[in-house]
Amino acid sequence: MLVKRLGQVDYAPTFQAMQDFTARRTADTPDELWIVEHPPVYTLGQAGKPEHILKDVGIPIVKIDRGGQVTYHGPGQVVIYLLLNLPRLKIKVRELVTAIEQAVIDLLAEYAVIAERRDGAPGVYVGDAKVAALGLRIRNGCSYHGVSLNVDMDLSPFTAINPCGYAGLKVVQTADLNIPLTAHEAGERLSHYLLQQLDKQHG
Repeated sequence: MLVKRLGQVDYAPTFQAMQDFTARRTADTPDELWIVEHPPVYTLGQAGKPEHILKDVGIPIVKIDRGGQVTYHGPGQVVIYLLLNLPRLKIKVRELVTAIEQAVIDLLAEYAVIAERRDGAPGVYVGDAKVAALGLRIRNGCSYHGVSLNVDMDLSPFTAINPCGYAGLKVVQTADLNIPLTAHEAGERLSHYLLQQLDKQHG
């Protein structure tokens, strides 16, 4: 599996690149993980309701084709996109979601932070606050989109939305949990745990 570190990249062209990669891939195309950060952007899932965007704070909104509602991406948050051939990995979508959530839980456990998943609300939570958001699209058995982990960022843009469609949902970041990682370092650790989980699911 190829791990690509793309640095800070604009959202829209990255979204297009994921779609293009997925459309072009063949049975032999290696799977890829893309580690990125994005400039400030709100992304609205395909069934996303505009009313979950509470006020205009001047941040662009991009409508996309993942599941889920609205979320925020910005500098200091690491995003990992998973471009995977699920039948080849012998992984079902539900197992992939579990593997992604477990990778985040394992990363936080390394720093003695207890995190958990919630039934019916994909992502990872510490107490009642969301630390990682998750959204996927599957096309012809292949996944794209992925997971975002709040590391060391300005969380205020989350207050202008109902994160993931939940009014008043609190968000938290690893910097506030005394985890001394930069977004870059968190991306490296999280990709390690993701590969470990995918290997386990596949195995």
